[in-house]
Amino acid sequence: MRWPIRDPRDYYGGLVLFGLAMFMLWAGSDLPGTRGFAFGPGTGPRIFASVLAALSLIVMVVGIFAQGPGLERYAWRGPLFITLGTLLFAMTIRQFGLVIASYLSIVTVAAGSSEVRWIETLIWAAVLTAFCILVFPIALSLPLQLWPSPNLSFSTFLNFR
Repeated sequence: MRWPIRDPRDYYGGLVLFGLAMFMLWAGSDLPGTRGFAFGPGTGPRIFASVLAALSLIVMVVGIFAQGPGLERYAWRGPLFITLGTLLFAMTIRQFGLVIASYLSIVTVAAGSSEVRWIETLIWAAVLTAFCILVFPIALSLPLQLWPSPNLSFSTFLNFR
């Protein structure tokens, strides 16, 4: 028996969220407090994953019975550049400091839009970098270096310790 999918966006979105919930349940299964009524570090993730699974099943059922728009082509450029910007920040924050890492990652993320205006982007990246400097090392007193470390070399670039 096969049900017609009337709203593929809701159905497949719910299916992906259900898969994420199952992954969350599996990934946290070895934490204490995931069995029965015992409380522990796994209780919160188990509850959130169960709620996500239930809500995603509801979204899937709505996708089967309610009429909705069809699937459109997925744009990969935005998520790709956001991921690249995040990875670039993670790889450069310790070696190059907060100023260079945040500026480069902001410019990289901006490249994810086809409507980017580069002069405005470079100015806005400088403003956001200044804001990061004001918030993290100054307001929150986090021990972040602002500029590149003096012993910067290619061998230390991929050293994450």
